[in-house]
Amino acid sequence: MEKHKQSLPTPATMFADESLILWTLCAVLVPVLITLWCSFQRSRRQLYQKDIFRKSKHTWRDTDLFSQPTYCCVCSQHILQGAFCNCCGLCTGEDCLKKADRQFQCKEIMLRSDKIDQNGMDHHWIRGNVPLCSYCLVCKQQCGNQPKLCDYRCIWCQCTVHDECLESLKDEKCDFGEFRSLIVPPGYLNNISRRGTDKKTDYVKLAVPFGIQWTPIIILANTRSGNNMGEGLLGEFKMLLNPVQVFDLTEIPPSKALQLCILLPDNSTRVLVCGGDGTVGWVLDAVDEMKIKGQEKYIPQVAILPLGTGNDLANTMGWGAGYAGEIPVAQILRNVMEADAIELDRWKVQITKKGYYNLRKPKVFTMNNYFSVGPDALMALNFHAHREKTPSLFSSRIINKAVYLFYGTKDCLVQECKDLNKKVELELDGERVDLPNLEGIIVLNIGYWGGGCRLWEGMGDETYPLARHDDGLLEVVGVYGSFHCAQIQVKLANPVRIGQAHTVRLILKSSKMPMQIDGEPWTQGPCTVTITHKTRAKMLYYTGEQTDDDASSTSEQEHTQETEATDEDM
Repeated sequence: MEKHKQSLPTPATMFADESLILWTLCAVLVPVLITLWCSFQRSRRQLYQKDIFRKSKHTWRDTDLFSQPTYCCVCSQHILQGAFCNCCGLCTGEDCLKKADRQFQCKEIMLRSDKIDQNGMDHHWIRGNVPLCSYCLVCKQQCGNQPKLCDYRCIWCQCTVHDECLESLKDEKCDFGEFRSLIVPPGYLNNISRRGTDKKTDYVKLAVPFGIQWTPIIILANTRSGNNMGEGLLGEFKMLLNPVQVFDLTEIPPSKALQLCILLPDNSTRVLVCGGDGTVGWVLDAVDEMKIKGQEKYIPQVAILPLGTGNDLANTMGWGAGYAGEIPVAQILRNVMEADAIELDRWKVQITKKGYYNLRKPKVFTMNNYFSVGPDALMALNFHAHREKTPSLFSSRIINKAVYLFYGTKDCLVQECKDLNKKVELELDGERVDLPNLEGIIVLNIGYWGGGCRLWEGMGDETYPLARHDDGLLEVVGVYGSFHCAQIQVKLANPVRIGQAHTVRLILKSSKMPMQIDGEPWTQGPCTVTITHKTRAKMLYYTGEQTDDDASSTSEQEHTQETEATDEDM
């Protein structure tokens, strides 16, 4: 009986147990409720911001942390998070966003009639948050070095001025600054709109006030290319240029964006394509459509900012193997201004399926870089199939190349493309070529292949003339497999040089093989592939930076030419 009494819980013990349970529930529920409340407030704030962003004339972009000390344009307080305008650079805190949108005007892509001045356009000043290391236009002293909202910046010419020096620039007109030769002024667009749709409008006369050196630029950016840097670049270009010149290719196709060229003087426009080689090909196809429509005199010259993974065409044109933000946008525009005009051969690839009773029309593609059948096409095919399943994993250029390496290593063990020489026949300019025991054939139009490898020139004592992209000739090489491709890329082996030709015909007699054109792969059954010259594109070549491969290949070519000249003299 005593033992039974001792086992019964006392009121104090029961109270302690209930208190422990209560505190445990509080410890669990309070953080959950706080998290839910914060999530609710964040969603309300985001909806509020989106509603303002949607109705605003500014192109607001919110941020959780500004990259430099920033002050609100309305309340002048220091802010860590808020929003900034991609076009004019206006910065504001979250609480002042609506006031800033109502109080300040963004860049005008076209002047209103009441603002037209025959003597030029006034400066458009924005106070505070001037760029670091900027200097006053009047006194030449540093601006923006005080810990407060101070000094002014013109959103067109990008010049800065102190608060106390602004009065001396009251009557001065804006000359659009360093990039005046690239900007489409609002006054020019206003003159065009006043003339309406008159086909007799002489755009050359309208451009006279801007000088003969006026070569306006159009920015076409693919925000899905490479490291997804396109969105940030769009904003930076809008700040330096007229926003009407900057297009997002995920929203507007290049065929529509290039119609701006028709409103500009003949043969004056330049286009900067921000994306990979596939994006460049997309833009060049739109340029070809302009030729079909009889708009040849408006054809622009095309420069490239490489954002993709391979970027072989950009590398061939001197723009580098990839852009990762190491060069300021202003320097990119300077490089475009200094670039030289050249031409690029474009080729028609016609694929006719095998069979006498096939009534389908042949498939026709356009090639800028290269066509291949074999292991490199197989790697591209596996990569694309994997990216289609999990696109979120392929947002980094390094990850993309690692996946390529994985599939290349896998093919070294499996050898899915072996005995290619028994499955295909190759003709160069109508003459059949006997093939060795190969696994792949690559038809080149440009100097670079496989993400930066010079495939045709070779190495060591076995050097060949540089492959040109404007000579109307294709270079045809062969590889023994994926391992041979890897050796070529690290300069431990040479490809099998088959020859050069104006027309290439490849006949796939049996089975299915992986093929690719400019990085776009597919699996192809028995067919005949015919590659012929199609047209030439106007490109811009930048000579300011030269890779080690370029320098070595150029020096080797110069040495060969000097040796040949010496032999002839002897």
